Amino acid sequence: MIDRLRLLAIGLLLIGSSLIGWGLYMPAKAALAQILLERAWVRAQQGDAAAKPWPWADISPVAELEIPRLHQKNIVLEGASGDAMAFGPGHMANTPAIGRRGTAIVAAHRDMQFEGLGQLERGDLIVATLHDGSRLVFRVVDLRVVRANASGLDPADAGPTGARLALVTCFPFNGVLHSPLRYIVLADRV
Repeated sequence: MIDRLRLLAIGLLLIGSSLIGWGLYMPAKAALAQILLERAWVRAQQGDAAAKPWPWADISPVAELEIPRLHQKNIVLEGASGDAMAFGPGHMANTPAIGRRGTAIVAAHRDMQFEGLGQLERGDLIVATLHDGSRLVFRVVDLRVVRANASGLDPADAGPTGARLALVTCFPFNGVLHSPLRYIVLADRV
């Protein structure tokens, strides 16, 4: 009887240790990825057009977005696939580059890089820094919730100033399951 209890205790200890290890692994992996992304961003700003955070990565940084009022900065990656968005906001490839004529769309997860998006207000500034060091300032002009398949965003829409930026994430912000709704922050270049 004592041997069975001892085996059960050892088994439970091993299972608990494995769960704790896995729980620590994911945040450690995310923290390391951010360090590698920041290094790739520095290389991109130094002229490395193909800067990748790790050799086998299929992502590369294209900009840094800053929301000054929220004290938030994120490196934007090219592409908005699930793999890319696991590491940072993704620029949707079928939209203009940030700052170019039209609406550039950047998407990110609501519980990661864009978790504070719901705190933005009309008039807030969003600063985009590009590879060449140029800083583009955008002012929030609209906040809305839409169905994912009916966002109303048109990449050709240049708005009144010639360039727009749309930040998109799932809604509601406290949701844990896939949602058919999206929260959109639309900003015009200043």
